[in-house]
Amino acid sequence: MENQRYSYIVFRCVIMSALVLLHCTTTSTAVARPPDKGKGRWRLLRNSTGVVAMHMALTHRNTVIMFDQTGSGPSQYLLRRRYNGTRCKATHHDQSDSSCYAHSIEYNILSNGIRPLNIETDTWCSSGSILGNGTLLQTGGYGAGYRRIRYYEPCHHCDWRQSEQLLSADRWYASNLVLPEKDRVIVVGGRGTFSYEFVPKSSPRDKTFDLPLLHRTYDRKVKGNNLYPFLHLSSDGNVFIFANRDSILLDYKRHRVVKTFPRIPGDAPRSYPSTASSVILPLDHRDGFKKVEVMVCGGAASGAYTAAKEGKFLEGSRTCGRMVISGIVTKFSSFCRNKHKWSMEEMPGPRLMNDMLILPTGDILIINGVKRGCAGWNSAASPSLQPYLYKPNKKHGKRFSILKSTKVARMYHSSAILLPDGRVLVAGGNPNNKYALSDVPYPTELRLQAFVPLHMDQKFDKTRPQNVSIYYGGGRGVGYGADFGVNFWMRRKPVNVKFSAYKPPFTTHSLSMNQRMVVLECKNMTRGKGGWVNALLKAPPSANTAPAGYYMLTVVNGGIPSISQWVRFMHA
Repeated sequence: MENQRYSYIVFRCVIMSALVLLHCTTTSTAVARPPDKGKGRWRLLRNSTGVVAMHMALTHRNTVIMFDQTGSGPSQYLLRRRYNGTRCKATHHDQSDSSCYAHSIEYNILSNGIRPLNIETDTWCSSGSILGNGTLLQTGGYGAGYRRIRYYEPCHHCDWRQSEQLLSADRWYASNLVLPEKDRVIVVGGRGTFSYEFVPKSSPRDKTFDLPLLHRTYDRKVKGNNLYPFLHLSSDGNVFIFANRDSILLDYKRHRVVKTFPRIPGDAPRSYPSTASSVILPLDHRDGFKKVEVMVCGGAASGAYTAAKEGKFLEGSRTCGRMVISGIVTKFSSFCRNKHKWSMEEMPGPRLMNDMLILPTGDILIINGVKRGCAGWNSAASPSLQPYLYKPNKKHGKRFSILKSTKVARMYHSSAILLPDGRVLVAGGNPNNKYALSDVPYPTELRLQAFVPLHMDQKFDKTRPQNVSIYYGGGRGVGYGADFGVNFWMRRKPVNVKFSAYKPPFTTHSLSMNQRMVVLECKNMTRGKGGWVNALLKAPPSANTAPAGYYMLTVVNGGIPSISQWVRFMHA
């Protein structure tokens, strides 16, 4: 710790005494952002993960937790012992017993290795959040897992731990969101459940709180279209909730709806099993993190669920909607107070069950999914093999481009997640209710891939910030509103440098729960001898802007991102 304090003091001195002072957002035409059409590369990392990655989460120890449901039959990892300690033997019964197989793994990004993990109760269609200390909180599931709360603390030999505490209601197809309070999570919805609750509860008397939005958006014909609701934390501390086609802003402390937003245009439902995807666009220090804009893309056609049961797969929606959910006017925004309106545009093609990830550049990657049908067992066809790149700041009609196509279908129960090295990890896919590796239209998919965006190509290394390191004045992290230092090396003079902090999500069923990016304020930046650049950044002002936890900090130079490094924002 003393060494870290000393390094920080030296770093501050370098900033004050460096010969060259730069503006953090200096512009130049010397570096042009790379073209995107048909670009990017696909890499096969492993022929098998052994377990379907229905759920996936990145930890700050550069490992990825993947897990399936426990009732899907034998996976590719036979265990020596069941979770209850009884031995798994070489008998026909044990070799066909699902509890003798691992249904969760830990994937090591650096070694490309896999370690099987044990899960006690069924996590089928569950939800999760990463807490401020990096622990994965996982809630709900199916059967004996309906009300279960589980924890995974990332370490070398750690495994799943099931809490003795229970949820107050069944949470199958529910959603999670980390709240500004320290390590508190809201759990919303679920099949047959029209309420929300908190983990942990504020008092033993707390149970569940009714949510009329879920009653109103429930489609009895499909027993859903409001499952896995989209949740986003607004920078005012309220929770945005979207189900089916409707959305509200909830003051969860007073259990009061403070805004009811317009219905998204069109007749296509957007929630499970119609399964669109959603992101909150990057928050920016230039407007004080006040402008909060959500985006929803894709979804099944109206009637797709019923048609799929008859073997007919209707073409999905190709529309996306954007809406500002905050109401403060600044010189960086063009919206009016409390006049919320969906701005609609079209993707290059129909899509549902797609994942949406925020790249370090602030662009949105739309990946995985299908073109026809809906979510569910054998309820879709025509895999979407081409990722789309969406650039929010371009003119309307010019924001989408088509990237390099994959040959691997990523359909129901697939997932994707952004890695610190800039690659996108893609895994899973199983439209069958058991492991089916052959003799079906779309077999269980166990291959592990990485999509490498064009901006991570080696030809851009000359303009890529390298050897990024983070300095702060001791302690375990950076307090809200505090200054901290970033040091990196540049082969050339920096051009239009930005600093983004990205909170990795828990991904499942096309939801990236808690995904968030904030563009940080750079107070000053200096370039010394040998190409080393020192920047003094300011942490987000509060947990409303960036809930406590580990973030991937990236230096972006002229549209070319560095390898990300972990920084922890935390309560004082």
